[in-house]
Amino acid sequence: MKYWWVNQKQTYKYEVSGGYMWSPKRNSAGQHIRPYDLMRKLSPGDVVFSYANAAIKALGVVQSHCYEFPKPSEFGSAGANWSNIGWRVDVSFKEVSRPLRTMDNIETLRPLLPPIYSPIKTENGGANQSYLFDISKNFALALAKLIDEVTVALVNGNMVFDAMPDRSLENIAEWEDRVEDEITKDITIPETEKLALVSSRRGQGRFRKELMTIENRCRVTRVNRARHLVASHTKPWRDCTNEERLDPENGFMLTPNVDHLFDKGFISFEDNGSLLISPVSHIETINRMGISTDELTNVGQFTSGQKKYLDFHREFILLDSKR
Repeated sequence: MKYWWVNQKQTYKYEVSGGYMWSPKRNSAGQHIRPYDLMRKLSPGDVVFSYANAAIKALGVVQSHCYEFPKPSEFGSAGANWSNIGWRVDVSFKEVSRPLRTMDNIETLRPLLPPIYSPIKTENGGANQSYLFDISKNFALALAKLIDEVTVALVNGNMVFDAMPDRSLENIAEWEDRVEDEITKDITIPETEKLALVSSRRGQGRFRKELMTIENRCRVTRVNRARHLVASHTKPWRDCTNEERLDPENGFMLTPNVDHLFDKGFISFEDNGSLLISPVSHIETINRMGISTDELTNVGQFTSGQKKYLDFHREFILLDSKR
């Protein structure tokens, strides 16, 4: 279990009532910044303190790993300069009965603040302007004691919120449905091309046929019987141009277990073929799914085109990147 502080001044009412956290992937200058990259480190069961309007107003328990998702339409003009595709984490939030003003309790909290990346200012307890902070258990426990005994129990792992269903697959499917609908309604795309594009979303049709000419077995498990393999996009179908959706270098033939791990960002590949395993992966589960974590695994060489797509996968899909 890890502990987090999220500043939700502009978006509090949408995120807390909607049961999620959302951030851009990069800042307006196109640069990686720590608060947004931290989204990829959250895991189910983590505890979140939600801060808005000078007080901690809600508590949350993380329900999903991070996944990419469009900026919520309900944000409206909030974050007008944010990119359209960002990071989403599903969170079960509950508002506290008595919001905690950190400025009124800075003397208690000051000794527990980290020297850098503190969510509040040491001099007065006001919030530092950023979205997401990782905080220590000691600091989380001090906040909890100032809120109520229920929060103390939550931080100590002696209480759980009602679990929400994992909505990531459903949300991504709805997003891809909208993209598919745009393709089918585009009068500039020939009908045969539309069929190929729509089929490629499901790893079928022209994409699968051409992919199998360059990738005829699973890179990880070495299974080579086509009926047991899934044609998986490296750069997700939803993020691609139409040309990229049909490019056989933008994919691998993988067994279903490996496809799941690759698609959700629990594994990826280095350009030299080394298998990457995300630190948020559950190692026992990874082993049971047929991937050894006891030794270095190399899955072979890649073409320059495959490396281009792998760069996207490591940059935007792999969870808990080392940036």
